This record gives sequence, C-alpha cells and structure tokens, in this order.
Amino acid sequence: MPETYTRGTDQISTDPSRFDLDLIHDYLTRSYWAEGVPRDVVARSIEHSLCFAVFVGVVQVGFARVITDHATYAYLADVFILEEHRGRGLSKWLMECIMGHPRLQGLRRWSLVTRDAHGLYRRFGFADLANPERFMEIVDREVYKRR
Repeated sequence: MPETYTRGTDQISTDPSRFDLDLIHDYLTRSYWAEGVPRDVVARSIEHSLCFAVFVGVVQVGFARVITDHATYAYLADVFILEEHRGRGLSKWLMECIMGHPRLQGLRRWSLVTRDAHGLYRRFGFADLANPERFMEIVDREVYKRR
C-alpha cells in the first residue's frame, strides 16, 4: 500500500501512479551517475524498486529509489531534488521518510554511492566503507551508448 507524507503543501509519496516519469527520466539522463539512461530503463528500475516522489503542491520536484529485498538490504539510488527547489530542507525530509518507512526497518545493511552529498547522508548514519577491500563491482559506463 502506498505511503504519503505531508508537510504543509508539500508531499512525499510512494504511489507510482503519481510519479512523473518524464521528469525523472529528464533529470537522470543528465545526471553524472545515469547520463544517457534510456526512458524504458528508468521505467523498469522504478517498477522493481520502492520509490519516493517529492511534490511541492501537485508538481513533482524530487525523487529517490530504494532497491531492496525488504528483509536484509537496501541500496539508495537516484536521489534528487530539482535545482530550483533546493535549500528548503526537502532532501533531509525525503531521507527522513525513506529511513522511517515501515518496509525498510530492521535491515542489516544500507549502501549508496555519491560524489558530492556525503554530508546529507552522514546525518542519517551512512559512513565510509569500514572494509572497502571486501566490496567489488562491475561498472559498464558505456552500456547506454550501445543501445
């Protein structure tokens, strides 16, 4: 069942029927972490994640996606607030809603990757990797260019 959080005229919702896919895709395709991502990939990623959309009035101005098994692990991804709406505390409120969501309680591990928002995430308990030598990854930076 979708959750809705309200603060004045602002809302955060997990209801996919309210998400503005065009806005989300437009932002992500020009982001440093998902540059050029195809629209169908964004749609599929939303379908298979627990997502949060931020609204000022009825206009969507932000988004975040949690990839999770709802039992042990969550990966926070695709977090953004549109530039013209920053500085109002929306990202902090978004993180409060995510971290307090009932389906995301009692998880053993959370992770994320960020280039420039360490301060925000540290407020919510995220820290540098304790054992980075244990983590491995496969990164294909050209995957969207080959489509």
